[in-house]
Amino acid sequence: MKIGVLPPKPNALLEIFGVTKPIAGMIHMRPLPGAPRFVGGDLSDVIEWAIADATAWQEGGADGLVFENAWDLPFAKPDDIGPETAAAMTAVIMEVKRVVKMPFGINCLANAAIPALAVARATGASFVRVNQWANAYVANEGIIEGASARAMRYRSHIRGESIKIFADVHVKHGSHSIVADRSLAEQTRDVIFFDADVLIATGQRTGDATPIDEITGIKDHTDLPVIIGSGITAENAAELLRAADGAIAGSSLKEDGLWWNPVDPNRVRQLMEVVRSLRKG
Repeated sequence: MKIGVLPPKPNALLEIFGVTKPIAGMIHMRPLPGAPRFVGGDLSDVIEWAIADATAWQEGGADGLVFENAWDLPFAKPDDIGPETAAAMTAVIMEVKRVVKMPFGINCLANAAIPALAVARATGASFVRVNQWANAYVANEGIIEGASARAMRYRSHIRGESIKIFADVHVKHGSHSIVADRSLAEQTRDVIFFDADVLIATGQRTGDATPIDEITGIKDHTDLPVIIGSGITAENAAELLRAADGAIAGSSLKEDGLWWNPVDPNRVRQLMEVVRSLRKG
């Protein structure tokens, strides 16, 4: 029996992307002001890198983008992320929008839902990804609490109700010992109850393929769309997307399969050929 305590929602994936099985490509933004690896100066290099990757995703046929401050290592806890991060992300995205016309979302690490919503509101993003939406877990950054209560109030405050929430159910890069007494089905119910629009199933870390049983374990308990958050490739896409409703793609579509390398448009084309065949089927 599927779990659901709130009224049914429209399919956010169709609303945003206009296709079934959408693929959103990651823009792993170079270090931003405030991060230890930022080299100073203006944002020209960051913008140039982001435009190149976004163009490669578009040329390869991807359906959308996700902008993430992936190089702001080591990631800070949400309350330690300053306004300079949101300001820089906004500036970069607005330059990318001049060149590439695709729907897009925002992920601000680590678990910074409110800065992500601020960037989304300023740039016209369709969604934000929040890795820990409900419950709490132990991450590299420490104990990370679910962001939903504050984030939903902030979204209302900025009149950003059109911004959809893409929420991980069983977040990667962390230990779930805090919620070990809650099954995947119960964690799914928690994310639904806290008003997410799309649920995300992931592997254990960036680039890891998402296990099929993780996808089905979530889908069996929700009517919301469920997408893959990591590890999709041209080779495994047919299997994974028969279970999932779409995917966020990243590392495997980069040169040499490394997340810090540029996007390889040929790899994107290979993946999208598989996706288009699934859509026809």
